[in-house]
Amino acid sequence: MERARPARPTPALPAPARPAPPHHGRPRRTALALALAGALGLAVGAAAALTGTAAAGTTAAGTAADLTPATALGSNWYASAPYLMPEDNSPPDAAAVMDATGQKAFQLAFILAQGSSCAPAWGGTSSIDSDTTMPAVIQAVRAKGGDVSVSVGGYGGTKLGQTCGTPEATAAAYQKVVTKYQLKAVDFDLEEPEYENSAAIHNEIGAARILQQNNPGLYVSITTAGTNAGTGWFGTQMLNEAKSQGFTPNNYSIMPFDGGFNGAAAQTDALVKFNQILQTTFGWSEATAYAHEGVSMMNGRTDAAEYFRQADFQTVLDFATAHKLARYTYWSVNRDRQCPGTVDPGLSGSCSSVVQNDWDFTKYTVKFAGATPPTTPPTTPPTTPPTTPPTSPGSCTDPAWSASTTYTAGNKVSYNGHKYHAKWWTLNEVPTASGQWGVWADDGPC
Repeated sequence: MERARPARPTPALPAPARPAPPHHGRPRRTALALALAGALGLAVGAAAALTGTAAAGTTAAGTAADLTPATALGSNWYASAPYLMPEDNSPPDAAAVMDATGQKAFQLAFILAQGSSCAPAWGGTSSIDSDTTMPAVIQAVRAKGGDVSVSVGGYGGTKLGQTCGTPEATAAAYQKVVTKYQLKAVDFDLEEPEYENSAAIHNEIGAARILQQNNPGLYVSITTAGTNAGTGWFGTQMLNEAKSQGFTPNNYSIMPFDGGFNGAAAQTDALVKFNQILQTTFGWSEATAYAHEGVSMMNGRTDAAEYFRQADFQTVLDFATAHKLARYTYWSVNRDRQCPGTVDPGLSGSCSSVVQNDWDFTKYTVKFAGATPPTTPPTTPPTTPPTTPPTSPGSCTDPAWSASTTYTAGNKVSYNGHKYHAKWWTLNEVPTASGQWGVWADDGPC
């Protein structure tokens, strides 16, 4: 769904054709949520009524003093934190997700301006001074030894950089969020329409720089649109703004989806090209650029009806670890479950529209953080692969594929009369079910 856009500033260099918006924020709540966006305030209000919200400071969950600071996590956990919306899109129980996957950190979304003021609010409607849902979620995560980051911005809505007037005022508004929730990490999700406004981007980058200075050790990520060229004209303008302010975050992450991407190969190609943009902009070496680069994906069906399945996430994970990327995350945990009934009912904010077990995609962020997800198999998997392969013709000399064998990149097997080699780690994935973007490459008949 397109929004009315402000006039585009006159670029210093010719601006390439603009792709479809990346939808990392409000429309990433999906088309369903777009239809409900006007009712968000009512939904939040109803939730507050159910929990007995009172004035700021009168509810235990809403009192900053009761938000016990988390035990410091490694940066790898903040770098792997998937996005979670606790107040929208049928939010899952964060503690249950932690138990099932081993994930320790979540990226809570999104802080916007309350109305046209310079005051932070969840979704632009629920003031951080009175909201009780987020403190309760944060407490639950921290009680299990985890922590949260907070994402500001996203696609659509009014951002604080648009309403606060200066970098200093914008930073002061965000500092309230950092202080309220005792944050050790924040994410600046700079997208449409804000990133087309050079004054707003000046305020946001300036605010990020000030927060970094005033909160030693604060983990700061910058997330922006991805294109097949890496990022677009406005993304490059944002990088130049950061360079002019002498600001370097922990990472710059692109979103390689909703822009004509076809599988993981297109995503990794965009990451290579974005790396080159970082080198050119900041004078970094390739390795230094990768050390400041991240990726933020979308699981399952995207707004643009692209499909990214588990095998795509694995391919990008292999790329990220091989090139030592600084961040690997995705939108969103709310969508990390199979849709009930029809597997693909269309775009949804609360399920992925692809075949999966609950929390399949979150387990990839756990792996990026360096942990091993729990191995307990699901009780009702969507599909049950055969336990033994069909008999291979006698001409096959490679060992027969086995459901109980772990394979790594380069391992060769035979299956149903064909030869295959593994492109990355895999276990119990039938070669014929792999497809073009899957783990097994078909090397032809034996």
